[in-house]
Amino acid sequence: MDLRRVNRVLIQPHWRKDCDQPLHYRPALAGRSPGPRWTREQVRAARLAPLVPLLQRRGLQFIDLPVGKFTLAAFPGLLVKDSYWRWPERNLAGNAIDFFMRVLGLTFNEAMRQITGS
Repeated sequence: MDLRRVNRVLIQPHWRKDCDQPLHYRPALAGRSPGPRWTREQVRAARLAPLVPLLQRRGLQFIDLPVGKFTLAAFPGLLVKDSYWRWPERNLAGNAIDFFMRVLGLTFNEAMRQITGS
């Protein structure tokens, strides 16, 4: 077995048979801009944004729990405290951006717009 030939195959990107682009290549969607560029500071601030006021603006109802925690009536079992949330039944947890993306189903840019108010 020629190891030089094997190594060359392993190092090269995986190419699609019907295209001259590697598999991981994804061109921008036609007609859609990639969205705004967010600075590290903006993303960091959005991650640390308190969830309760953000979600109250969306009309979600909260149930108070001890030690400053809340649960949402619309999402039974989901716990919110400050800028973090946990949903033990679904094995999910995260920060404010994660909540908007994983629970509410928004894209990253939509989540950032909701959190920053822009």
